[in-house]
Amino acid sequence: MFQYSSQHYEGVNFSSQDLRYGELISCTFTRCIFSNGALEEITTKSCRFIECKFQGASLNGSIHTESAFENCNFSQANLFVSKFENCKMTGSDFSSSNMDGITILKGDWSYTNLRHTRFIRQDFRGGRFFEADLSEANLEKADLRNCDFTRALLSKAKLQGADIRGAKMDGVDFKTFSLKGVRMDREQSVLFALSHGAKVD
Repeated sequence: MFQYSSQHYEGVNFSSQDLRYGELISCTFTRCIFSNGALEEITTKSCRFIECKFQGASLNGSIHTESAFENCNFSQANLFVSKFENCKMTGSDFSSSNMDGITILKGDWSYTNLRHTRFIRQDFRGGRFFEADLSEANLEKADLRNCDFTRALLSKAKLQGADIRGAKMDGVDFKTFSLKGVRMDREQSVLFALSHGAKVD
């Protein structure tokens, strides 16, 4: 196990290094490469990753607290039972990544690519998914109360049994997914009616 604190790295290739069980505190990584790397059970606190590559990396069991992953690439990464608490993930790509059992506690996931992800029974209360792409994501029985889904893409997303009460849904195209079995509030019901051409007084 290792611990790095307040270090700054730019353009460094970490893909060949064993970073398992390590702890990173207040470190900054700019355009660094972690692709196919071993980062199992790594812990980050107040770190910042800018345009870093995590393609195919093993991050299962990792824990991230108040860290930022801005415009990072996590395609085909393993994020099994990882945890992100109050993290800023804006613009990051999670295409074809394994996010089973992930824990997301609030944080900002705006502009992220979360297509086809499995978020069954997840508790995302208070999270921000502004303009995120959740097309064909499985959100069945997820707790999405008070989330910000403004202009998010939910085409063909599975939401049966989900709770979206209090969530911001402005700009969401309700015609592109089924609301069968979804718990919603009056404001969302009005948005749903308007999207289907109804006139609400």
